[in-house]
Amino acid sequence: MAVLLMVLAAVLFLFSVSSALLRWNEVRYRKKGLPPGTMGWPVFGETTDFLKQGPNFMKNQRARYGNIFKSHILGCPTIVSMDPELNRYILMNEGKGLVPGYPQSMLDILGNRNIAAVHGSTHKYMRGALLALISPTMIREQLLPTIDEFMRTHLSFWDSKIIDIQQMTKEMALLSALKQIAGADSCSISQAFMPEFFKLVLGTLSLPIDLPGTSYRRGVQARKNIISMLRQLIEGRRASKLYHQDMLGRLLRTEENKYKLTDEEIIDQIITILYSGYETVSTTSMMAVKYLHDHPSVLQELRKEHLAIREKKRPEDPIDLNDLKSMCFTRAVIFETSRLATIVNGVLRKTTKEMELNRFVVPKGWRIYVYTREINYDPFLYPDPSLLQPMEMAGQKLGVSEVSLHFWRYRWEEVGGDSLMKFPRVEAPNGLHIRVSSH
Repeated sequence: MAVLLMVLAAVLFLFSVSSALLRWNEVRYRKKGLPPGTMGWPVFGETTDFLKQGPNFMKNQRARYGNIFKSHILGCPTIVSMDPELNRYILMNEGKGLVPGYPQSMLDILGNRNIAAVHGSTHKYMRGALLALISPTMIREQLLPTIDEFMRTHLSFWDSKIIDIQQMTKEMALLSALKQIAGADSCSISQAFMPEFFKLVLGTLSLPIDLPGTSYRRGVQARKNIISMLRQLIEGRRASKLYHQDMLGRLLRTEENKYKLTDEEIIDQIITILYSGYETVSTTSMMAVKYLHDHPSVLQELRKEHLAIREKKRPEDPIDLNDLKSMCFTRAVIFETSRLATIVNGVLRKTTKEMELNRFVVPKGWRIYVYTREINYDPFLYPDPSLLQPMEMAGQKLGVSEVSLHFWRYRWEEVGGDSLMKFPRVEAPNGLHIRVSSH
């Protein structure tokens, strides 16, 4: 009996402490004019529910509080907007009290000198330095030939094998980007770079709590290891005095650049370039392979477009800029893949001053999460939103991923019936396995 009473007392004590902490956190963020909502636990907020429940968390909160509500996610007090008109206003008025509002974990791991973390004149000259890397001449003479050569070689290793397309597209996206940045030197660092980069990516969407075993700690350490590798690469380039035509070579040739960056800025830009393209390219590629397998008529139409381009070329000729411009159906497939997979769930902004939005007050320094996921499944915009329908989108002018360039030559079938998760990242927890063979 005494033991039972002790257990009951302990449970009641923990319940009281938990309730007090929750109430304290609500009071802490109680301010006249704020939207309704809950703030969860001190420090942790509602991050766990947000990451685990994803869209269901959003729907439940909207059912309780409406299209605009407050929360505390990824270490920041946040206003979540699911209101289409307000979202449009926020996205069209960046700079008027609003700046990109990346989570603290992402800023810590990508670096405080990356282009997404700076504003004003600093942002302007960094943007100028990066735009010089993707000029039409650079795309035509350097980037496209490099991508084409890489993809031909990389995909040839998939033939007649059962592969995990998730892992393979991750490697493809990273190694292709590394090749564009560091040219032939990328081969010497790629195997050590890859596992560190994957840890860095996982750490960017985590609570910024620096404790052993956390994704954040692993991401921060991975950043340090990557910086060390990039510093060695930069020092080697300067010592060799050889002329390099890749992105790093152009960033280091200060005499040719109107916009001169320090080594720290160059490193942060390289990490950000790799990070920005990595998830978009790898996830779009993986999901395009899945959706094309599930929609054979779309795959057939895609093959027709690529065969028409190939018939005008010799087998060894690379894809060029004019070919890419003519790939209307391919662009539509990529657009539809991005929509159907919901690769981007929303956009974060940060307030630089107290603002009033839709009659609600948003304090200075808070994040605003423009949640756009449900637009992708709006039946008024897409007659059958669960199907891949590129025929409806063939006029859209959007970027083309490497997946469109060469994979059409192969046949593939899924093996294993692997499951997919779509929040906070699109991923297959146990991999997505396919059997590949030449067409």
